[in-house]
This record gives sequence, C-alpha cells and structure tokens, in this order.
Amino acid sequence: MKLRITPLNFASAFFLFVAVYSWIFGVTISGLHLSVISASIGWIFLLFAIVVSFMDILFRNFFTDIKKLWLIELSFITLAAIIFLLLK
Repeated sequence: MKLRITPLNFASAFFLFVAVYSWIFGVTISGLHLSVISASIGWIFLLFAIVVSFMDILFRNFFTDIKKLWLIELSFITLAAIIFLLLK
C-alpha cells in the first residue's frame, strides 16, 4: 500500500491537534477559561478527526487517481466550509 498524502489527512491531523490541545491547555472564550467543557470539546474534535479519516478512506476507494482524489477532497472541504459558514 502506497502512502498518499491527501487534504483530508491534513484535516484529520489538524482535528487531532486541536483535540489534544484542548485537553492539555483547556478552552478560553472571550477571556473566560472554560475548564468544565474543555474535555467535551476535545472529544468532539476527536470525533471530527475519526469522521474525516473515514471519509478519506471512502474517497480513496472510489478515486484511484491521485489528481482526482485531491480535487474531490478539496471540493469536499470547500463545500463543508461553505455549509458551516451558511449555518453560522
């Protein structure tokens, strides 16, 4: 199996980093340190990382060409960001 770097790999690494960071240092919103929900936010980001890794595996099975895979995964990330911003 070849090691292929894809955009969703970067996204899952980012979510894992944020989860570990929130567990270690906690979460601060507007200067208020929220130690009670820091662990919950860490678990949410860990769930995001697992879902993104699963989506990466699905996309790798459907698209074998690396250029197509990058295009599809970047489109997926862009679409998810647009939907997030619209709902916000």
